[in-house]
Amino acid sequence: MSIQVTSVCKTYQTQKALNQVSFSADKGEVIGFLGPNGAGKSTLMKILTGFIKPNSGTVFVDQIDVLQNPKAAQKAIGYLPEHNPLYSDMYVREYLQFQASVYQISKLIDVTVKEQIEKCIAKVGLTLEADKKINQLSKGYQQRVGLAAAILHNPKVLILDEPTTGLDPNQLLEIRTLITTLGKDKTVLFSTHIMQEVEAVCDRVIIIKKGTVLIDKTLVELQKNHQQIIKVIFNNKVNATQFERLALLVSSKDLGGHTWELTFENKEDMRPKLFYFAQENNLTILELSSVNKTLESLFTVLTSH
Repeated sequence: MSIQVTSVCKTYQTQKALNQVSFSADKGEVIGFLGPNGAGKSTLMKILTGFIKPNSGTVFVDQIDVLQNPKAAQKAIGYLPEHNPLYSDMYVREYLQFQASVYQISKLIDVTVKEQIEKCIAKVGLTLEADKKINQLSKGYQQRVGLAAAILHNPKVLILDEPTTGLDPNQLLEIRTLITTLGKDKTVLFSTHIMQEVEAVCDRVIIIKKGTVLIDKTLVELQKNHQQIIKVIFNNKVNATQFERLALLVSSKDLGGHTWELTFENKEDMRPKLFYFAQENNLTILELSSVNKTLESLFTVLTSH
């Protein structure tokens, strides 16, 4: 296992940021790490990278105990934090040379340091900007500098916190392609709020809320998810409590105008059940349709209050 997290808990004073979090990841996996603000994503990433320690639990990266030997583990990790810390007065190559000296990458790679820097510059699409100072670059290109620094020492595990922040649509596609390519021989864990991004590049999805893992499934498994969403418009007002008699109902959402979005935990078509429900409650269905199940809708159902 490239990453092995077991029963990790982290508490800040009275707030429990992580509650018995466990998961593992293998080489070649690209994992999307999703959750609402304050869910514990950044806390877990900081624990994985050895910046903070949990109150309990174990964390291994590349079979190295991060809690007992953080420096050794960090050599196997490439980390791009959400707020990319760069020395803006440095030139791009100068900054990467500085990072190379910090990591002592000459001991970790098979080519010269200069060759490795040029290779990483090309890989993230910085060739035309490499002679500029970092403060002369757009936010998108600054993000690429951070990504180049993260892969400079050829780590086995990449941890990326909001890696596509500030990128335009063309840059988004390029970085997504890069993440997919890197994921072929590395383990990539990245957080994002862009659901289409996860669907485009990830093999697996972990959804966390209030420090607890709600879902840990492959995209294929999620696409076969038995939940279904039905949008229905009635001719009259319906009280949410009336839906409680509907079997297998997961949630009901009032969209206004006598329109409801109902989520069922069942692969069987539930629309006939809604016709019976309408008859029993002296209602007429004006419109009825199935809504395509997307990762975004699943995320909303799982993390909504």
